[in-house]
Amino acid sequence: MTPNDREQKVTALIDKLCLTQQLKRSEWITVIRERTPAAAEHLFELARAVRIHHYGHGIYIRGLIEFTNYCKNDCYYCGIRKSNPNAQRYRLSEEDILSCCEQGYDLGFRTFVLQGGEDGWFTDERLCDIVSGIRAQFPGCAITLSVGERSYDSYKKLYDAGADRYLLRHETYDERHYGRLHPPALSASHRKQCLWDLKKIGYQVGTGFMVGSPYQTVENLADDMLFLAHLDPQMVGIGPFVPHHDTPFADMPGGTVELTVYMLGLIRLLLPRVLLPATTALGTIAEDGREKGILAGANVVMPNLSPLQVREKYLLYDNKICTGDEAAESLNSLKKRMENIGYHIEVSRGDSLNI
Repeated sequence: MTPNDREQKVTALIDKLCLTQQLKRSEWITVIRERTPAAAEHLFELARAVRIHHYGHGIYIRGLIEFTNYCKNDCYYCGIRKSNPNAQRYRLSEEDILSCCEQGYDLGFRTFVLQGGEDGWFTDERLCDIVSGIRAQFPGCAITLSVGERSYDSYKKLYDAGADRYLLRHETYDERHYGRLHPPALSASHRKQCLWDLKKIGYQVGTGFMVGSPYQTVENLADDMLFLAHLDPQMVGIGPFVPHHDTPFADMPGGTVELTVYMLGLIRLLLPRVLLPATTALGTIAEDGREKGILAGANVVMPNLSPLQVREKYLLYDNKICTGDEAAESLNSLKKRMENIGYHIEVSRGDSLNI
């Protein structure tokens, strides 16, 4: 196959995806493995058109509150894994969290994302008290949780307390690959069951995967895309793997901007109405990473509302941006950056149309 034939084949598959929102596994493998710069530009053009058709030029902002970096798990890629003795542990109080929400509301945030490690101190009762407190004080805002794997009953209690959305990346669909990234106590099948539980309860569900994670193959990415099509979530968060120096994967190569934004474009065509963040990790490995994500079809950014004194302690990976444009205080700078590429920050809950 000549380079021109290869490019035409990939472009044809991208067009098919745009028209039908589906590809076979072999086609996913081809469209990812055989990608070319010209095919990528064609993809981004289509992805932008689809995202503008459904969401216009508005970029939804989420106020991220990283409220605990304690975690019972020992995932091999994560800087807050329980066996990292160098992590400086912290927990925010309910008062701290509500203060972050107050600051965020004044800045224009209408969605708050509570993210943390799987910290057993935050029982159902404590978390429900926090969620109901936010709901009472900010009734028009969306509350998103990202606190890992819990029981069906736990998820239901949090939903009844007022949580609207839940983020739980499946990380990788393949059971064997999952086992190379996590200790034996964790399994891909249980993680996926949690996602189905969340959907059944009624959450707006977000999932996603790392791009360029250790041992990842093109076949793994193809299976991830097939899983997204099956789950049909409201949100998908993907970002490049970024190594952390205190983990077993410290010396592994990181994921790339090029493949991450390409996968963003494919997800936009697969799930046209999905909420798709340009993630902090993407902005970490490239100064203009989030702009590239937006131009590939993303429509969400998540500035940090956490107190300044803890931001540098929530280090899932090395060199994570936690000041400057990542900080909520620099929202005006973020607005200008989005305006420079033809988009604008939108003050709203920003609910998914994929419901």
